[in-house]
Amino acid sequence: MLLIADLTCYSKIAVFKDRLFFTRPTFMKIRFSVIIPAFNEEKFLPRLLDSIEIARANYKSGEIEIIVADNSSTDKTAEIAKANGVRVVQIKKRRIASARNGGAKAARGEVFCFIDADSALHPQTFEKIDRAMLDSRFNAGATGVYLERKSPGILLAYCFMMPFCWLANMDTGVVFCRREDFKAVGGYNEDLFLAEDIAFLVALKKRGSQNGQKFKRISGVKALGSTRKFDAHGDWHYFSLLSQVALIFYKLGLKIFTKQDKMSELTDYWYKPQR
Repeated sequence: MLLIADLTCYSKIAVFKDRLFFTRPTFMKIRFSVIIPAFNEEKFLPRLLDSIEIARANYKSGEIEIIVADNSSTDKTAEIAKANGVRVVQIKKRRIASARNGGAKAARGEVFCFIDADSALHPQTFEKIDRAMLDSRFNAGATGVYLERKSPGILLAYCFMMPFCWLANMDTGVVFCRREDFKAVGGYNEDLFLAEDIAFLVALKKRGSQNGQKFKRISGVKALGSTRKFDAHGDWHYFSLLSQVALIFYKLGLKIFTKQDKMSELTDYWYKPQR
């Protein structure tokens, strides 16, 4: 093994069998920043925080900080987070992308991990992500999800979406990337009310391609995929939602990605519920 350089975020770079790896620092520093966008999540946040604590206890190679980006909640979201020793940053702009970016701005870790407040982590999440991020072939990745509950309607919706994930080599769950890659792509696009997560992954994949790196879909540590939208709107609602998307796309074309203030049928789906 030949040690060839030093970096600010990693103590050394190592080459072994023509593959480049980042080695862990010899002193403990904040390795992961877990960033949780949250709006009125008092019901689900405790479950997520408990799962993060279990995963953190299983990871011995660095510190992990947790940040709740409170997007103007009116319930006890911030109080619950603080009671669990979590950093809370207040984000006024009511936009999921803004919450994620606001959390990232306050983060001090080498690797950013984004996870929704209604999810839960696998106990070995950080070990698996760490392994991926120590390999320079990858600049970002995701864990994927498993469904909180199953029904014919939910499974059909899931099966409808998965081929797109496979073809695009993208996924959801815990989405992670190095700090420098997050900054290089400008974070999440705050002009978007929705699909900001897809736009972010596309930007990361483009940057990775330019640098000869890939997106890593790691296996064995899927996060919980909440089905609360199905609980609220019905197990078959996804297909009526798709028909609305198709109609709006027919009217707006590619402007669907820039004129989202004209799409109340969809934006209300994500932003109207007070929970």
